[in-house]
Amino acid sequence: MKKALKQAQLRPAAVDYVNAHATSTIVGDAAENAAIKSLLLGPDGKDKAADVNVSSTKGALGHLLGGAGAIEALISVLAIHENAMPPTINLDRLADGFDCNYAPKDPQSRQIDVALTNSFGFGGTNSSLCFAQYS
Repeated sequence: MKKALKQAQLRPAAVDYVNAHATSTIVGDAAENAAIKSLLLGPDGKDKAADVNVSSTKGALGHLLGGAGAIEALISVLAIHENAMPPTINLDRLADGFDCNYAPKDPQSRQIDVALTNSFGFGGTNSSLCFAQYS
């Protein structure tokens, strides 16, 4: 995520939405959540976790294996186009440390000019892309 923002020449504060890969594993989700918060909170980022908008669409679509990253990227672009954060369906409760805005169950209207999307593959092939509103 840090490299994606560096290549886009954007500060963490500019990120309006993160499409999390959300592996639905305790360790994987905790690691991704911690990485998102580590990057997006602080002097160059948001003031509080509740201002960090994160959702995952994998629960609605299933895991598309090799196609997961492509559809997650497309959803991130659509979030910018529609100014709407897609919901994280089936999100009934949050573990300790999960205090960002995760859009549980329902989409949220948001001004989204910059979105990050994360994709993780078997064996540690991980990538993050940054998309921004064209102006």
